Amino acid sequence: MPNRLTPRAILDQLVTFPTVSRDTNLPLIDWVEAYLSEHGVGSHRHVKSDDPSKAGLFAHVGPEVAGGVVLSGHTDVVPTDGQPWSTDPFTVTETDGKLYGRGTTDMKGFDALAIWALVEAQHRGVTRPLQIALSYDEEIGCTGAPPLIEAMQGVVPRADTVIVGEPTMLKAVTGHKGGNTFWVHFHGFEVHSSILHTGVSAIMYGAKLIEWANRVNAESAAAEPGPIAAQFNPPYTNIHVGQITGGTAHNITAKDCEFGLGFRVIPGETLESWEARLRDAAAEIEAEMQAVRPETWIEITPAFSLPPFKPEDGGAAETLVRQLTGDNGTQYVSYGTEASHFQNAGYSVVVCGPGDIAVAHQPDEYITVAQFTEGQAFMERLLETLSA
Repeated sequence: MPNRLTPRAILDQLVTFPTVSRDTNLPLIDWVEAYLSEHGVGSHRHVKSDDPSKAGLFAHVGPEVAGGVVLSGHTDVVPTDGQPWSTDPFTVTETDGKLYGRGTTDMKGFDALAIWALVEAQHRGVTRPLQIALSYDEEIGCTGAPPLIEAMQGVVPRADTVIVGEPTMLKAVTGHKGGNTFWVHFHGFEVHSSILHTGVSAIMYGAKLIEWANRVNAESAAAEPGPIAAQFNPPYTNIHVGQITGGTAHNITAKDCEFGLGFRVIPGETLESWEARLRDAAAEIEAEMQAVRPETWIEITPAFSLPPFKPEDGGAAETLVRQLTGDNGTQYVSYGTEASHFQNAGYSVVVCGPGDIAVAHQPDEYITVAQFTEGQAFMERLLETLSA
């Protein structure tokens, strides 16, 4: 009889795999695949199309019928480079009621519980199917979820409910902001700074677009938010520039200026509308540049895109999680998850998992033993519900 590992033993194993997004996650996928197979659970691997060193994995337990529940998690973690860890980040260390290690909260704690629940469902039996979906590259843009969701279609019976296990302290999160980021490159024209008016400084014209972002932020902050927007902090779509480079010398108008410009978009607004506003503002500035030097221009390249996660009216996923947790509060968050990709694919979705997002990505990341234990109790109640 194969050994049925405890959730803690599974967590210990998962954390040993240094699945930083820039590196492979295949050793972890190999281990999960083998462990599930030991318990008679067949799984399906989805290999990243342009990088075979990464893969997602999904599996199905229970009757071969539609209408099951998906437990969704990601396998990648953020780097530990330069962080002052007190313990080995890739070994779970228990101290004072806390389990330290990279990914214990974000989100290998949930992954371990999901793997445990899937094996338990296989041995105990369920009347409603349970599935697991483990993705890659969540930490660098949630880019692994869409191809994984597509790969699931027609291979396993279509589920209707998804629980995305990001750390929410096991509260039901029913909405989050989306985001899109663009790399903006101003192509100017170099002249000596003493004849500035005959050239086009990419930096100075780039500053005009950044000032547009500041102005829009101020206008949005001053406006009365709608009922959904009011649940967020801040209660509006905000625009941010976090990196900028450009110029060659103080006495030369800058030929190039590049920066990333991103939006955190509230539900009810679209990524497309904000991209259109950006391009309209850039077109006005570009016209000013070309009035001086026709060969100058602005290049805007999409770098990241995640749709907002919209609250569902009477959604099946929210109803299920509220039954399992007793949580009736309203929780929206400003960070993004893979929930919106599942939602756009037609699933009912809720975000709910153990741990505190405040310690995610931090040195000495941890999940409390109490939260991890409550996460197991959550899974026990889910298994009971699926067996009823």
